[in-house]
Amino acid sequence: MGRRVKTVTESHIPTDNELIASSLRGDTAAFAKLVLRYRLMAIAVSYRICGNAALAEDIAQETFIRIWEKLSTFRPEGNFRGWLCRIAANMTIDAVRRKKPMTDIAEIPLDDGKVGPEGDALQKERAAMVKAAIMQLPVPSRAVLVLREYEGLSYQEIADALDIPLGTVKSRLNDARRRLQVELQDYMEQEGKYATR
Repeated sequence: MGRRVKTVTESHIPTDNELIASSLRGDTAAFAKLVLRYRLMAIAVSYRICGNAALAEDIAQETFIRIWEKLSTFRPEGNFRGWLCRIAANMTIDAVRRKKPMTDIAEIPLDDGKVGPEGDALQKERAAMVKAAIMQLPVPSRAVLVLREYEGLSYQEIADALDIPLGTVKSRLNDARRRLQVELQDYMEQEGKYATR
């Protein structure tokens, strides 16, 4: 019997920890794979906190530089995704506090779903309203909301990522949701009226 050939679906996709171990041995190609795997997530975390696409790109780059410098401190039993979110969120919070950037959320193209011109305009308006409301939140509450609602981290992962107590995560998240509800209440009521026409 001949040797069985591995199919493409059976080929090995390296885990985060395998890529980290290779990176620590000086394999820059392995680190490049990690960057490729998580680049969009780092940009998304940063953008949703700072609201500025160009700044988010810069912070994502800085995030990976920081990760490269601190890679030896990462523990294999840890969650790399959560660790990356922690670094990206903290670097963004620091940048927002330093620079107080102007937001460019209105310039970002939104969902390009095929819902027709009216539906597309409504989707864009709704997304812009939500983004604008999120940008009004205090930075600590905004960071917790982004990590929970957009990145899907658990309460404990957020607590670890931001180095805050679990109770603080819950109270900031409740505060963020309450503020958003108040901020968007008039818009949602108005939208409801149009929907019933």
